[in-house]
Amino acid sequence: MNAADLKPFGLLQDLCDEEAELLAEELETRELGPGRALFEQGAEGDGLFLVLEGRLTLACRELGELGAVGPGAVLGALSLVAPGRREVSAVAAEPCRVAWLEHGAFRRLMDDAPRLACRMLEALLRETAGQLREGLPVLRQALPSAPNDGPE
Repeated sequence: MNAADLKPFGLLQDLCDEEAELLAEELETRELGPGRALFEQGAEGDGLFLVLEGRLTLACRELGELGAVGPGAVLGALSLVAPGRREVSAVAAEPCRVAWLEHGAFRRLMDDAPRLACRMLEALLRETAGQLREGLPVLRQALPSAPNDGPE
């Protein structure tokens, strides 16, 4: 894995070459055959995954198949700072290659390369905020109307 492999990932676009190289050194590459799970819903989140090649199908027990992701997708980024149970399963729809940044490796980066870790956290927060803003109209429609208790 090298810094050039990280260029397609929006989450990492603000990294300089030196930071990208440091991150690449911490990444572990995994290959999955079709039908193999990258992770299962309910499993403990243990780091983020970068989809390098192939497509993964995302699904949950409650809603079924949610869609698919391909090269350039980032999965599980929040588990770097807030470990918890995976909300969906990710299964290879075709041969896949992913890079994994384990939670402990990110903690080491926080100590050894705080600027890199800070840039990643900023990007993660920016992406999460954007997703929340996109979802607000759906949430507003789903919630019952609040009574207007204030002055008119």
